[in-house]
Amino acid sequence: MPSLTRTEAADRSALLTIVSYHVDLDLSTGPEVFRATTTIVFDSGDQSRSTFLDVRPETLHSITLNGVELDPAALSDGRFPLTGLAQGDGTQHNELVVVADMAYSTTAQGLHRAVDPADGKVYVYGSVFLDHAPRVFACFDQPDLKAPMTFVVTVPEDDWQVLGTGVATKRADGRWEVVQEVGQATYLTTIVAGPYASFRTVHDGVPLGLHCRASVADAVGADADEIFRVTGQCLDELHRLFGIRFPFPSFEQVFAPEFSFLSLDHPGCVLIKELYLFTTPVPRSEHETRAVVIAHGLSLQWLAGLVTNSWWNDVWLSQAFADYMAHRVPSEVTEFTGPLTTFAARRKGQAYVADQRPSTHPVAIEGKDALSALLDLDRISYFKGSSALRQLATHLGDDKLRAALRIYFDRHAYGSATYDDFNAALSEAAGRDMTDWSRRWLMTPNVTTLGADLTIADGKITAAAITQDVPASHPVYRPHTLDVGLYGPGDTHETVRVDVDGPRTELPALVGRPAPDLVLVNENDRTYAKIRYDARSLAALPERLPELESINRGMVWCTLLMGVQDGTVTPAEHLALVCDMVAAETELSIVIEVLEQARIDIADRYLDPALRPELMVRVADACRDRLTRTTKDDELGMPLLRGLIEFTADTGELRGWLNGTALPAGIELDVDLAWRIRYRLAVLGAFDEAAIEAAYQADPTTQAEAFAAKCRAARPDADAKAAAWQAITEDATLSSYRLWALAEGFWQPEQHALTEPYVARFFEEMPKVAGVHSDKVLDTLVLWLFPRYAASPRTLEHAEKFLAREDLPLALRRRAADQTDDLRRVVSTR
Repeated sequence: MPSLTRTEAADRSALLTIVSYHVDLDLSTGPEVFRATTTIVFDSGDQSRSTFLDVRPETLHSITLNGVELDPAALSDGRFPLTGLAQGDGTQHNELVVVADMAYSTTAQGLHRAVDPADGKVYVYGSVFLDHAPRVFACFDQPDLKAPMTFVVTVPEDDWQVLGTGVATKRADGRWEVVQEVGQATYLTTIVAGPYASFRTVHDGVPLGLHCRASVADAVGADADEIFRVTGQCLDELHRLFGIRFPFPSFEQVFAPEFSFLSLDHPGCVLIKELYLFTTPVPRSEHETRAVVIAHGLSLQWLAGLVTNSWWNDVWLSQAFADYMAHRVPSEVTEFTGPLTTFAARRKGQAYVADQRPSTHPVAIEGKDALSALLDLDRISYFKGSSALRQLATHLGDDKLRAALRIYFDRHAYGSATYDDFNAALSEAAGRDMTDWSRRWLMTPNVTTLGADLTIADGKITAAAITQDVPASHPVYRPHTLDVGLYGPGDTHETVRVDVDGPRTELPALVGRPAPDLVLVNENDRTYAKIRYDARSLAALPERLPELESINRGMVWCTLLMGVQDGTVTPAEHLALVCDMVAAETELSIVIEVLEQARIDIADRYLDPALRPELMVRVADACRDRLTRTTKDDELGMPLLRGLIEFTADTGELRGWLNGTALPAGIELDVDLAWRIRYRLAVLGAFDEAAIEAAYQADPTTQAEAFAAKCRAARPDADAKAAAWQAITEDATLSSYRLWALAEGFWQPEQHALTEPYVARFFEEMPKVAGVHSDKVLDTLVLWLFPRYAASPRTLEHAEKFLAREDLPLALRRRAADQTDDLRRVVSTR
């Protein structure tokens, strides 16, 4: 189906004004389809012009315009042409009535229908971002055509409730009505229906709701106080920062089964992946991540719901701001103080990697059509965008950034706006034109590299400068306001705030100071740039790293990971530092992030396979040794054990833990931990199909279903690989949840010989597979199914021939090109 272009949207926006939507959804029609009857009232500015309606039905029964029946056969590629419109004059409107059967989604793109394997109960929710609203109801699907909406929902069972983007009430006739009186964009619409268990409270006059499957109500109930407390704390801080009260009648948070995104915001209703629904005890870091997710969804109530992007080229603005607030706000006002450290250790590095790939793009995306905008809404949009806003707050002052937001909200409340509108508010608040700053930071791709250049004589600094290197492909220097940390002998430490621009910025204020052992450029992680350490600082890092603040330790680990990818730090050197970290680190988020990087990025990819067994043992030994020194109340115990599970190849040790014996002090075998152990055993060939099935049948939950699929695909058995490959490439009925789990488990570094024949098959078969999946599902599928561990010139040759094809869908080509670039880096560093 064609993707809506920016030109088409502008033409339709100039022609139409939407007065209202009334959508009648009948969810009692069976498990395959639901009936949607949509009435749209709208005005046309020119009766001589034609336009089109967006609708993607299973069956289009009828369509009536101003009382005249139109031929349903005119529907083509999700568009229905409309001609002969009445010209609106304030008294005469057009009325369009569409009756259709719509298919339920199995990929969380449309109206998703999930069956809880624990009790067979059915749950439904609408997930329509970015352009899937026409799979639920007929509409003019673009972000600037906002309108009031009313949904009337017929449910199949009396114990069902309905939520949505508005006030939900149960009518006398048993149907539910959801009314949103202010205009909202179609992509921000959701309907949630089913026998959800609910928890409610009120904070500062704002009703808060929390909803989940009935089978996990006890787990959510146990966490409800924490979730409501964090939500209330973040709400208070956002009220202070934004200067505008929460803009919708209530704030509902729904744990959505089989959900593809981490979370998805709608006005007054946020869908959250069940990954953040904790049925067993988890490390504090996972509660912290959930706090970030809560703050993100809450921030978007203002940043997308109150003021909506006029077109997809500006959707980055809401997402980048929400990501910035999501890490900042919990760090400042909740018990979870580590999000900025986690961001520095992991998220920033993900942006650096994405910004150096062939698909790099400016933070402010072009958005020529909806599909290209969706593919560009990535780690650059979120993490680089968030970093740019943190730098902006440092550069201008936080008070001016907050003032700009308040101007922006006041001017465009409940309407649509562009980045130019925000830049106007920003320039007004700053007292100067911010266009050049925006051009260099937001309109130019790629990452610059900063380094300290110090001349030292007789123990003193005799000259000092910050250098800035720019990539040849995008030679644009950015202005940076940042901190430079000087760490001298003993515990001496000084921080200097500097403004940097151009290729070299002299720092005369440092001349004459004692020579530091370590110069930490971008201390406190206030700007977005890769860091190049001088030789003196690099030599001092192993000894000085533990004394740094946690955010700076996180930033250093990010820099070291970039060093491996750039070939300036060897994988073996990195893993040696990881062992030192395991022995001494106290910050939970750093232990988790660095161990994850050490396994996924270093040991599994960049490390020479010949060195892998020995160095895996060293990291496992470090984790095991630290575990012997943890007490039962030490929150590091679980992350260290999870790391040990990932690095050990001792199946006897793993089986002992799975049997509940020899577990470290204070750790109990729960469902999540048991499946992690089973997965590692499956990879090592010590957990067979019968054992996997027995474990699943003992606790047939959604989480167990995904773990079981991943375990089956991971087994070092030819038949298991063949079955997984066949399911991935041929079974179009698989939910995205199971599809991705199979793909994630398929390739294993330990199984190179077994999976080698599938390298060529990936490149041969993926174009056909791509034809049966949506772009979102395909993008994630290729992320996991690309032969990422087959790091050889031969694989690169396959990949380059593949990318030379002219028939590849955009989502497939783009993700495969990025994966190929990653593989090329691995091959070159080896």
